[in-house]
Amino acid sequence: MTVSAMIPGSPERADLLKAAVRGRSLWDDARRRLFRNKAAVAGMVVLALMVALSLIGPLLVPYAYDTVTKSDVWSAPGVRGHLIGADSLGRDLLARLFAGLGVSLGIGVVATAVSLVIGVAWGATAGYLGGRVDEVMMRIVDTLYSLPFIFFVILLMVVFGKNIFLIFLAIGAVEWLTMARIVRGQTLSLKQKEFIEAARAAGLTSSAIILRHIVPNLLGPVVVYVTLTIPAIIIAESFLSFLGLGVQAPMASLGTLIAGGAQDMEMAPWLLIFPSAVMIITLMAFNFIGDGLRDAIDPKDR
Repeated sequence: MTVSAMIPGSPERADLLKAAVRGRSLWDDARRRLFRNKAAVAGMVVLALMVALSLIGPLLVPYAYDTVTKSDVWSAPGVRGHLIGADSLGRDLLARLFAGLGVSLGIGVVATAVSLVIGVAWGATAGYLGGRVDEVMMRIVDTLYSLPFIFFVILLMVVFGKNIFLIFLAIGAVEWLTMARIVRGQTLSLKQKEFIEAARAAGLTSSAIILRHIVPNLLGPVVVYVTLTIPAIIIAESFLSFLGLGVQAPMASLGTLIAGGAQDMEMAPWLLIFPSAVMIITLMAFNFIGDGLRDAIDPKDR
């Protein structure tokens, strides 16, 4: 006899009771905890708005981000149809802000994906294999850690050129180090579990165990770290752009807009205020989401 047949009342009530009998998974519980965190929910709403503006915002502005209008140089907000002003070349700041936001978010996501792939593969392999393999792999990580982060990125960009796609790779290629350490530590703990021993007894290869059992069980801490890595990469790109080594004109990013606004802040303070405000709001949204995910996934808070 089925559970529905044993429970009197409506089918909806029976479904609810069946769900209660099955119980909630850890991920269901984490999701509920996450959505009860008001700061994290606010961060997700703000981030979704920022992503939407970066995608459809340029379609809503009557100017292109690289359109130069000599008569509109340093136009104040609300003057000559420029909602938040124009820069030293008469380019609409709102159009450039939407374009720059899209570039910065793109760099953050793609560079994080690069660091995620390298870091998870490296850390999981080192932690699972252990022994001399682990020693050699982690000493390489320690050696790379000893190099100044910005110096290493600048070196890669000087060697390979100032291309926006190389910026993605250059930043991602050095951000994987912390990810590798986090994944290795989690893997050292996981490989002693009973289900890993059962997989070994079943004859699975090391690569199969890493891909099918180790990596899926690392999802929690990895997701949390990803939400904290994206804003760190956005800041790194902004610093490189501030130095003139990041996104090249006429393309814009939040970093280049802030750099340009800092140069012209006495003549046109809005060129610094608006990009800085968008940068702060975006980074705060990511941090709120990361804190919410950490609190939701951390088993000590259950």
